[in-house]
Amino acid sequence: MIIKSKKKVYAQFHKYQGTGNDFIIIDNRGSKFPRRDSELIKKLCNRHFGIGADGLILLQKKVDYDFEMVYYNADGKESSMCGNGGRCVVEYARTLGLVKTKANFYAIDGEHWAEIKQKNISLKMNNVYDIEINEGHYFLNTGSPHYVKFVDNIEKFNVLEDGRNIRYNERFKKAGTNVNFVEKDYNELFVRTYERGVEGETLSCGTGVTAAALVAALKNVSTSQTTCEIKTLGGHLKVKFKKHSNHSFTDIWLEGPVQLVFSGEVEI
Repeated sequence: MIIKSKKKVYAQFHKYQGTGNDFIIIDNRGSKFPRRDSELIKKLCNRHFGIGADGLILLQKKVDYDFEMVYYNADGKESSMCGNGGRCVVEYARTLGLVKTKANFYAIDGEHWAEIKQKNISLKMNNVYDIEINEGHYFLNTGSPHYVKFVDNIEKFNVLEDGRNIRYNERFKKAGTNVNFVEKDYNELFVRTYERGVEGETLSCGTGVTAAALVAALKNVSTSQTTCEIKTLGGHLKVKFKKHSNHSFTDIWLEGPVQLVFSGEVEI
């Protein structure tokens, strides 16, 4: 909701987090938020001069859907799909009374479904039909582009430096890519992600853990042939999927907790 007061304009916001991946969410069904103002969005996401978040999400009206999700990275630029952000905005839509136990919404990569189980949100991701297999790494798109590499001793791995080098190499520096480093840790994967747009490591990345889970299934090191348990710096997630013989995956679901952190008003 946007409020005008003595020539000042304020936006009501809600800050949510999903396994430490945090987002500013604004109800923009009235289309009053200046969504093309990248500097404003960048400022709101700034952890020193703004609210602070990995990204900003606008909830908007969309014909034939419960709502539309419009996502911006912390750099202020509209971006591709965000899995944890999608789970958070579904919970916010529930508080608005737009959905109850199921949701059907539209995002930049198309239609998504979600199931709501208390504070645990399960989000259906798009099918993946093409995984690029290279020597030492994999590349795929799970709503956002992801580079996936298995490493040793991930807790001490230099995610920032190595992630930045890959994200800005000759192939990726123009469009960018998210970079995921993965290690099998007992009966789950430990995933750490360098995110483009944030240009640093985040505590969790929904499309990133989805990409890591599918690659793990391809390598036959996932929890099972249909699920993969994931550990991130911010918490635990589960990815469910159907694996096919041609290295494609369908019926992909990202599942985990979400939480409202705080709400307020901010001048825009």
